[in-house]
Amino acid sequence: MKILIAEDDFTSRLLLQELLKSYGSCHVAVNGKEAVMATEAALEAGDPYDLICLDIMMPEMDGRAALQEMRRREEARGILSSWGSKIVMTTALDDGENIFASFYDLCDGYLIKPIEKAKLLETMGTLGFIPSAA
Repeated sequence: MKILIAEDDFTSRLLLQELLKSYGSCHVAVNGKEAVMATEAALEAGDPYDLICLDIMMPEMDGRAALQEMRRREEARGILSSWGSKIVMTTALDDGENIFASFYDLCDGYLIKPIEKAKLLETMGTLGFIPSAA
């Protein structure tokens, strides 16, 4: 599995890398703009990311804007969001407005920080990356 972790906070980025490294190769971006550039390069190379963990509050471009741009670029290539990268918002924002807006923008999951391993694995199971515990 090819994974992109888009997170500006070093500790959160390191935690996600530790939790995900046994499932695939982890690449990092420290802001939304870098994340969009990384996903574009992966699409152009014909090797898109399987999983993208995307923080909302980041410099340069926030995670919601990055999500919208990622989905727009997939769509421009004829890739529907259901067949594109699985994008999970990983954020401290736990209000209904951000959660609803993120799903409206076609994210596939939403995890609230601090990220708990069990919740991350449950989400990965729901997305079909690992066998589901249910």
